[in-house]
Amino acid sequence: MIISTESELAEFCARAASFDAVAVDTEFLRERTFHPRLCLIQVGTPEESVAIDPLALKGHLDPLAALLTDQSTIKVFHACTQDMEVILHALGVLPEPIFDTQVAAAFLGERLQVAYNGVVQAFCGVTLPKTESLTDWSRRPLTAEQLEYALDDVRYLIRAYAVMRERLEAEGRLWWVLDELRPLVERSHYEIDRRQAYKRVKRVNSCTRKQMAIARELAAWREGRAEKLDIPRKWVMSDEVLVALVKRAPHTVEDVRGVRGTEQLSEGDVAAILVAVDRGRRCPPDRLPPAQHARKAPSGELESVVDLMYALLRLVAERAGVATAMIASRDDLVDYVDHPERSRLREGWRFELVGTRLDDLLAGRMGLTVKDRRIELL
Repeated sequence: MIISTESELAEFCARAASFDAVAVDTEFLRERTFHPRLCLIQVGTPEESVAIDPLALKGHLDPLAALLTDQSTIKVFHACTQDMEVILHALGVLPEPIFDTQVAAAFLGERLQVAYNGVVQAFCGVTLPKTESLTDWSRRPLTAEQLEYALDDVRYLIRAYAVMRERLEAEGRLWWVLDELRPLVERSHYEIDRRQAYKRVKRVNSCTRKQMAIARELAAWREGRAEKLDIPRKWVMSDEVLVALVKRAPHTVEDVRGVRGTEQLSEGDVAAILVAVDRGRRCPPDRLPPAQHARKAPSGELESVVDLMYALLRLVAERAGVATAMIASRDDLVDYVDHPERSRLREGWRFELVGTRLDDLLAGRMGLTVKDRRIELL
């Protein structure tokens, strides 16, 4: 079923709101725009699955926004970050409460960042085709095959959710998943801070702090320009050109034009770049961005301790059926030794699962041995 009228949308959302949970997925394009362009929203309940056409509805999606923010109905996603970003931009709301089957799968024996097909196979016993993965979802009309492909993304998602939630509750891990998802319902996770955009510029770490101040101004200008024109930021200026301008710190139009890749910039763009560079150049020392240092390698002694900690981590993860990478990285283990007061392994489900064991290991109250070619606890 495809929904293309306001009355159909209102009727469906009223029906969907009666369920404890609904599955949600989106289809969008972002190759040629600054913000992703929402082309289709799929919503599934235990009884029906629909594709909502935002292009036909021309933004009149208030009933859907109300459903997505209804606190009595859980919105189930798979790898929700991009869907949440798209929905926030298109509807102005963030779905809440949410459940993410990719995150949940990592607590149920699947690898971290398992694909949707893998979740459906593992928890529904169904193998899905991927025949329409390169579809241009902005074109109309959509074919029956395209709609079926799109609806499969929620048809089985709601079924997988039911199986996963039952298992998580039985194992006492549902709160682990919900705790991991808490940051994903905060607007700050998706809203762009132009003053922080420079941190995502490739090779910006090679700059000095003074150059970083120029990079901060140039990247902020590029964000605003790209958003105003609704084009990808790299179409305004590539990262390579931005870094080249930062290091040249141009004073004149000729200085800017001397950098390859600036040919498409208008006279107004060049003038704005010079203003941004000058603003960065005049940044007071106490307001310079912090230096971006690569993480210092641990000492040989600490590296050996971390090796032992990682062996314990993998053992605990294997026994618990939780993806090792979901629990901690080697860098997390270094922080646990060097800065225990700020380690995430001292909080929530991570401390319950592995933190106490790490404390015992580091205090000498626990050891590791090898038995039958397997690591065992002493």
